[in-house]
Amino acid sequence: MASANSYKEFNRSAKPTLGVEWELGLLDTHSRDLVPHAAKIIDEMQKRYPDTHLEREFLQNTVELVTPVCKNAGEAVANLKDSLYKLKEVTDDAGLTLWSSGGHPFSDYREQPLTPKITYQEIFDRTQFWGQQMLLWGVHCHVGISHEDKVWPIINAVMTNYMHILAVSASSPGWNGLDTGYASNRTMMYQQLPTAGMPYHFDTWDEWVSFMSDQEKADVISQFGYMHFDVRPAAKWGTIEVRIADSPSNLRELAAIVAFTHCLIVHYDRMLEAGEELPDLQPWYNADNKWRGARFGLEGCVIVDREGDQRWIADEVRELVDKLMPVAADLECVEELKLIDEILDNGAGYQRQRNIYTRTGDWVKVVDATAAELWEMNP
Repeated sequence: MASANSYKEFNRSAKPTLGVEWELGLLDTHSRDLVPHAAKIIDEMQKRYPDTHLEREFLQNTVELVTPVCKNAGEAVANLKDSLYKLKEVTDDAGLTLWSSGGHPFSDYREQPLTPKITYQEIFDRTQFWGQQMLLWGVHCHVGISHEDKVWPIINAVMTNYMHILAVSASSPGWNGLDTGYASNRTMMYQQLPTAGMPYHFDTWDEWVSFMSDQEKADVISQFGYMHFDVRPAAKWGTIEVRIADSPSNLRELAAIVAFTHCLIVHYDRMLEAGEELPDLQPWYNADNKWRGARFGLEGCVIVDREGDQRWIADEVRELVDKLMPVAADLECVEELKLIDEILDNGAGYQRQRNIYTRTGDWVKVVDATAAELWEMNP
């Protein structure tokens, strides 16, 4: 097992590279319930397409697509699209349906088996009831950082935009057959894990190393992967990993979310290089913004400064996209970033799902429509 010590040496990235991990669920074609067939699907993928990078996840109903190191959102999503269609060939042959969303609205977590991996079993055994409910899917974006001294100032700044990222990606309103009233129930569920949720505020890399050393000495963690913060350093890769977003139902919104996240981190990196002060909010404001994003999505207000002033999140996101356009031009992802406006205009995933459920009262129809979006909404 890898030691938690792997967090100490930050493997600096010369360029603001991008890597993306996208979690998808496997469904029974008729019932639209989750099925635990990831192992056989991944094995078959490795036989047919050995160069495609897939990973097993916490539960056997999930397959994770992973990009190589990319330069921008367009390159990353093109890689994921290629992997997705290869995966579709395999799942079609197996009589299964691919599906992507932040959470499944009616599947029973008690009937979804764990992937047989010792680290997952340890989490499962330790967290019991709370850890056993992880029917949750997200997108993780890794952005290359040139020096460890930049990591925590940038993470602290990104936390001021938690609601911005979550609101446009929120896609998990249903749980256990109920409309939770939340845009992202995934966000609230995932923070139940004892090492998950918002990162603590650190000013320096040494403070982070000291914290992680404390976690290891006190047997809180036995390896870095157990620290499930919403935004965290990934020292092995020389990246900041942003884990805020729900899994989108389609490639079009995936491209938007990835470009938005990539540009945001590069923007803050450039501000540091220019000697500019990065935004920073009190932890309690960040925490409430996180809750507001999970509860209200695009229909809420966000706290925007240390005085507690508030603005509609949709207006804030539009202005932030405009501010990030010069970065997007340099990264060659302008078209992908513009897709954020499309989400604002047409509604996020949670809104589409809730509208169908409100009209029909049938979560199966919601899952069916969400699964169809995977192939209907391409960038």
